[in-house]
Amino acid sequence: MTIKQNIITGTVSDAHGVLPGVTVALRQAQGDNSFSSGKSVITDEKGQFSIAAEVGDVLVFSYIGYAAVTVTVDSRRVYDVIMQEDATTLKEVTVNAGYYTVKDKERTGSIAKITAKDIEKQPVTNVLATMQGRMAGVSITQTSGVPGGGFDIKIRGQNSLRAEGNSPLYLIDGVPYSSEALGNTRSTYVLPGVANPLNSINPDDIASIEVLKDADATAIYGSRGANGVVLITTKTGKQGKTRFAANVSKGAGSVTKFMKLLNTQQYLAMRHEAYANDGVAPEPFAYDVNGTWDPNRYTDWQKELTGGTATYTDANASVSGGSATIQFLVSGTYHDETTVFPGDFGYKRGVLRSNLNHQSENGRFKMNFSTGYTAQENNQTSTDLSSVALSLAPNAPALYTADGSLNWEGSTWANPIALLEGKYRTKTHDFIVNSLLSYTLLPGLDLKTSFGITDTQHEETRTQPSTLYDPVYEVGPEYSSLYVTNSKRRSWIVEPQVSWAHQWKFGTTEVLAGGTFQQQKSSNQLFEADGFASNSLIYNLGAAFHVFTLKDQQTDYKYQAFFGRLNYSYKERYIVNLTGRRDGSSRFGPGRQFATFGAVGAAWLFGAEKLLKDNGILSFGKLRGSYGITGNDQIGDYQFLDTYLSSGVSYAGVIGLQPTRLYNPNFGWETNKKLEVALETGFFKDRIFLTLGWYNNRSSSQLVGIPMPATTGFSSIQGNLDATVQNRGVEVTLRTVNFQKGNFNWTTHFNISVAKNKLLSFPALEGSTYRNQFVIGQALNIQKVYHYTGLNPAKGVFTFEDVNGDGITNAQDKQTVADFNPAFFGGLSNQFTYKRWQLDFLLQFVKQRNYTSAAMAGLPGSRGNQPVEVLTHWQSAGDSTGFQQYTAGYNYDAVDAFYNYLESDAVISDASYVRLKNVSLTYKVPEKWLFGASCRATLEAQNLLTFTSYKGRDPEFTLSGYLPPLRVLTAGLQFTF
Repeated sequence: MTIKQNIITGTVSDAHGVLPGVTVALRQAQGDNSFSSGKSVITDEKGQFSIAAEVGDVLVFSYIGYAAVTVTVDSRRVYDVIMQEDATTLKEVTVNAGYYTVKDKERTGSIAKITAKDIEKQPVTNVLATMQGRMAGVSITQTSGVPGGGFDIKIRGQNSLRAEGNSPLYLIDGVPYSSEALGNTRSTYVLPGVANPLNSINPDDIASIEVLKDADATAIYGSRGANGVVLITTKTGKQGKTRFAANVSKGAGSVTKFMKLLNTQQYLAMRHEAYANDGVAPEPFAYDVNGTWDPNRYTDWQKELTGGTATYTDANASVSGGSATIQFLVSGTYHDETTVFPGDFGYKRGVLRSNLNHQSENGRFKMNFSTGYTAQENNQTSTDLSSVALSLAPNAPALYTADGSLNWEGSTWANPIALLEGKYRTKTHDFIVNSLLSYTLLPGLDLKTSFGITDTQHEETRTQPSTLYDPVYEVGPEYSSLYVTNSKRRSWIVEPQVSWAHQWKFGTTEVLAGGTFQQQKSSNQLFEADGFASNSLIYNLGAAFHVFTLKDQQTDYKYQAFFGRLNYSYKERYIVNLTGRRDGSSRFGPGRQFATFGAVGAAWLFGAEKLLKDNGILSFGKLRGSYGITGNDQIGDYQFLDTYLSSGVSYAGVIGLQPTRLYNPNFGWETNKKLEVALETGFFKDRIFLTLGWYNNRSSSQLVGIPMPATTGFSSIQGNLDATVQNRGVEVTLRTVNFQKGNFNWTTHFNISVAKNKLLSFPALEGSTYRNQFVIGQALNIQKVYHYTGLNPAKGVFTFEDVNGDGITNAQDKQTVADFNPAFFGGLSNQFTYKRWQLDFLLQFVKQRNYTSAAMAGLPGSRGNQPVEVLTHWQSAGDSTGFQQYTAGYNYDAVDAFYNYLESDAVISDASYVRLKNVSLTYKVPEKWLFGASCRATLEAQNLLTFTSYKGRDPEFTLSGYLPPLRVLTAGLQFTF
């Protein structure tokens, strides 16, 4: 007998309007029960759906962040469904754990996640900025406010003694993306370090970011997961009618805070007092005080050189849609950003991304194919003007003469605008492609293979034209110079996998096995060209009088591994997860190339026990723990070999070679042992959801340069040092649904991390070259400094503790330890929705110490402006507070004391802060106003307000001389047709 099915249609909406992307699943009736039919559809851009069903079938409407709605089909043919937002359903969300997915409530590892809903509210360029303050255990610090600058990220602390050995593994749609820096430090003065490769990832293209933290979550990645794993999943097409979306936004950025510096009157008083203290008259070249410069002139150089307004322009367009068997997405993004410096400088990025999903009619064969191409151009001044803005005398001359030309004021100063003649330019092209093929051989048995390719090409130039210099010196283009960097990085990866899942009477078993085969080839060239016939030819190496090859190297990295996972769930309450990986790396010598890593994780969902199930208070309870070992091979390539570089020196017409490294095939992997225990609880139907986690990680067999006697000709040899680093901490996350009724919803998310980094052991530390860098029992990120004991009231100079009592202040007295690791950090976010309005804001907070403004200035009394704090200073015998006496540089006791002061704990203070990191206000325009189209208007702000007692420019910022993060305000429109 054929059962007649009818076409059921309808519209799904929420309090704000129609809901596209809602899954409508069909459960077929069978007696008094229903079972999944495997059929489902997705609502289109107008929230509409159509599905074949018969009377008695059940339609289940589900959408992330919304309470599921169940409807039993009767004689009606049209069903209009209204869904309610429900943050309490989030534990049902599937989490990406890399090679597999798992429901959030069933995971045994520590995984933090943010989605496009969090990312799209932030007007940022780098993907790491979207994670700040939103994830427990993930500390992120911005290193520069200049476009193209990067971020420092640490997941549960610093494991390796080497700063470059602490990068996490980044994967984009399963393809590893190298975090190794592009370019060369010699070719840029405007960015700390070099160009950041993660700028190639467009935040607008991201669907979710998961961070894997503990051993259970990271061990399946073996050595690559030692410092955590960042999984970036890009957006994909959805089933439904073809949909066109376009976003346009415009914004402005500015420096958040200027330091309080001396005005002209205060500055000149300081300078005259300094000369009087020294008993000398101002020198002929002391133009600021000898009458050459106007003593009544005042310029706020911070506003003049860094007080401009950076502009931001973003445009994005996408086309997506598809049927039940094939879905597609094609998107293009354009970003244009300028700087706060004078002049025409800026950063541009264009991204083209596509995604294609396909499955066969019977659902056994599936394919996912994605590509991404990014082109970047960064045109900056070669020198960050921030340090110049802090040091210039307030009565320094005007920048321009009356006719608009650069003012050199009779060769009495170096006009800072001339620095803009030097240019730092980069062009980066990045291509990534990934494909995942899977086939269901038998029910529960799947074969998979993923393929990935990345190709990055980076060109970088820095110019020093003769126009940098005062024309009086008659420096021509024959003194101009150019630095050129060419970097290329190509990699491929293949990962075959097989997975099997089976439902038993009382439990479920999941098995995964696979392999990884990866190769990465890199090349890096650095050239210096000096002397040109004309500055118009400065970018032409062939036009240079002299060209020097400073670096020309190629590297080849090969990696292979085999991994596996076994997961067993008993009665959906007791879960055990075993993961392991056998790693092989070309970065180690024969016999040391392979190592095995693994972890065990377990979870007890005690909230599902009969004693606690269905009570009115505790709605969810889980106790989980994990232990395992991961490794680390982040030491660079060829470190175990004898290596040579061209000496650049010609002998008998032949360029010679020079040794650069000693042979040592006996070192192997760093190892990281990780232990974690966590408690997850939900109360009152998960309206309050609390997670408490404790972890203890120990990293040993540190890969460092072991000191060698000078007679060997080498300062160190690469090897394993029997030193151990511990990272221990507590992480707390809390989600509360404060109000959820009718048109108004209010949800809060809070996270805090309390972490302690400690060097547990370091054999023969005091006899090594690391004795002034590390202290056993202290953190790695420390400085050994003098202990400041106050002012000598008779001499008016700073004094310090003479630790060894020899009457001399020297490096032996640097025994005070200053810890720059944050004591705790976290974030508090709130979301309010009322009808068509939505307001989100994030407060980021950090408890830490940092260098004060005094550490960023020169000798008080010498030429160069100072913070206003130096006004409180020693002036006569008996004064014992504030700064020491002013000196123009002739009081050598005061000069020595000042430079010791810069290396003491006196210039280190509390730099804790609470920052209104992000604010987003959104209004959803009624569809009837736009003939059925969807439109959202947004106002967004980043780094809006900072609450701190810190006296410097920015408490987050740790690098002197570079532009801090900017305050950014943007407005935009998002259309969907």
